[in-house]
Amino acid sequence: MMRRLSITVCVFLLLLTAVDKTNAQDKEWLDYNPKILLVTAHPDDDALYSATVFKTTHLLDGKVDLALMTNGEGGYHYSTLGNYIYDRQLDKEKIGREYLPGIRKRELMAGGKIVGLRNYFFFDQVDKKYSEDISNPLQRWDTDWIKQRLQKILEQGDYDFVFTMMPSEGTHAHHKASAILVLQTIEKLPKDERPIVLATDIASTTEDSTDYNQLEDYPISKLMEDEAPMLFDRRQKFGHEKRLNYKIIGNWVIAEHKSQGTMQMYMGRGNVEQYWPYAINQRKEISKARQFFKAVNEVPIYRNPNINFDNE
Repeated sequence: MMRRLSITVCVFLLLLTAVDKTNAQDKEWLDYNPKILLVTAHPDDDALYSATVFKTTHLLDGKVDLALMTNGEGGYHYSTLGNYIYDRQLDKEKIGREYLPGIRKRELMAGGKIVGLRNYFFFDQVDKKYSEDISNPLQRWDTDWIKQRLQKILEQGDYDFVFTMMPSEGTHAHHKASAILVLQTIEKLPKDERPIVLATDIASTTEDSTDYNQLEDYPISKLMEDEAPMLFDRRQKFGHEKRLNYKIIGNWVIAEHKSQGTMQMYMGRGNVEQYWPYAINQRKEISKARQFFKAVNEVPIYRNPNINFDNE
């Protein structure tokens, strides 16, 4: 009798656990499946968004695609350690420019697999050299073709959000150009068909702000006034004894970019992903963005129900 009772109790507890997990997974955090387009300049820039993207794809049933402007060949300067991984003298300009475009695409997709990227749109513009002068890429790149292709991607993708890199004055010209080009493309879409577009940066604390307001000579890059950024703190704890956090995801993505030695120096740096709304957005749409980031912050980590854990 006692044995039968013990079995009954065990079955009840297992069912209760299953119900708890189902409730956690079935809770409707959003009434739609978010779709996001990331627009970046180089094959490792996606690490900037990594924690938000991970939670979107793995926990909110969202889809995230990436549009990459350059082929990344200019990264040969930082490839000395990559020579030993890829068995080529990648830090020699001629060799680096020949092999890095393919290598860096594979690194990008390895990191993308971790965070759940769906599609990649490669624009393969020449990564000539580092500069802060935005006229360099805008004169060298095929900007008309870029905007035409971006328009098709945006129209076909029906995205809720577009994330760009913050086009601040002191950043890489490629970062600025990639943001400006997609902003110019979005501006030409009918207002009711535009995704919400956000400028992304990373900070040390949730209290940090930005000095950026607008890139000189590019009024389209102006941030929306009187709107605080939407945040995701990578230090959000979870797991056994709350010993894990989402900085792990950022580190995993960075670790895939082994051809870029300086990229590895960003391991563990930067705690808070900031997403600032551009003035090009309709103010009434910002509540949708805030609701999305509320879900990103609140949805709990749980096991993917499609994975079989029977062997544990």
